Amino acid sequence: MPSHLSALAPAPAERLARARSDLRMGLPCLAVQGAARAIVVAVESLTQERLAALRALFGPGELVLTANRARAVMTPAASADLTTGPVRIRPPDGADINWFRRHADSAADRRGAPRGPLHMLRDGSPALHDFALRLMKSAQLLPAAILFPLAPGAALPADLELAPVDVMHTADLLAAAPLLAPVSSAVFPIATADAGQLHVFRDPTGAREHYALEIGDPDRAQPVLARLHSACFTGDVLGSLKCDCGPQLRAALDRMGREGAGLLLYLNQEGRGIGLANKMRVYDLQAQGFDTVEANHRLGFEDDERDFRVAAVMLRSLGFNAARLLTNNPAKVNVFRAQGVAITEQVSLQVGRNVHNSGYLATKALKSGHAL
Repeated sequence: MPSHLSALAPAPAERLARARSDLRMGLPCLAVQGAARAIVVAVESLTQERLAALRALFGPGELVLTANRARAVMTPAASADLTTGPVRIRPPDGADINWFRRHADSAADRRGAPRGPLHMLRDGSPALHDFALRLMKSAQLLPAAILFPLAPGAALPADLELAPVDVMHTADLLAAAPLLAPVSSAVFPIATADAGQLHVFRDPTGAREHYALEIGDPDRAQPVLARLHSACFTGDVLGSLKCDCGPQLRAALDRMGREGAGLLLYLNQEGRGIGLANKMRVYDLQAQGFDTVEANHRLGFEDDERDFRVAAVMLRSLGFNAARLLTNNPAKVNVFRAQGVAITEQVSLQVGRNVHNSGYLATKALKSGHAL
């Protein structure tokens, strides 16, 4: 390939960003691992018209769920031997998009008993299926995919435009430490501190931005008073009483203002990394009596899908190597230390408890080890 064409070819990270975008629009992508290939599409965004077209071209396909989601839709006896890998289900003949959605979306759980009988598939390598679920999560879609395996050497229609993603390269990208670059910054006074500077960071694909608010002029030679805060539109902006995020954010900024220096690391990882739409699904499940962790599992997610390494990258790029961390969450402390950031003090934030979130806070303490 001539050098100028090589420069215009998308890099693996850009292919991943393109695949995420296509999946969110209901378009398929092509997953490749050596000689193995499969068409992958998201259940959540797929239309009946596109499902019919994919079946006409590639056969019946397979529904792929996480083990957590499968346990929610199957009887205890049928799901007793499930471990942690992807669960592959052959759809019944003529199954329409609503059949797939009933198995993927917890909104259908209210309306019926466990699904079944379901024909589980166990042959072959699950690598492409596991990768498909990781793609869905990274796109903040429900972790449910339809996968159409391709026969070795099978030709694709010439006019079918698919974003190919290499499983090995992309899996490495999903697991690798995040790459962020500073984009812009400006003086930014706030209510608790006249002197402040807001820094905007962006990942290489431009898909996501994160923010660092520097209060005052923190001494880079000393541990900075820092708060790692995940975006919470409902709590930070709307003042939701279902969590303690808003009160924690305001208490952290107030503490930094009183001390005259600090650093807020604000990560766009809403809803423990599953996105606002899925967070509302969690809230709906909580209203049915499930706690936060149980609700996450019922949707097919893990307890917490966030990547706190992002904050360590931001902190170190701003010239800090040590922090006094304003948090009740020991996982944040552990991640910072694993990334080479010294945490000299864990500063508790005991704020925001009310009648609406007492159960939520109890779950954080019991199941996530928060110091509450």
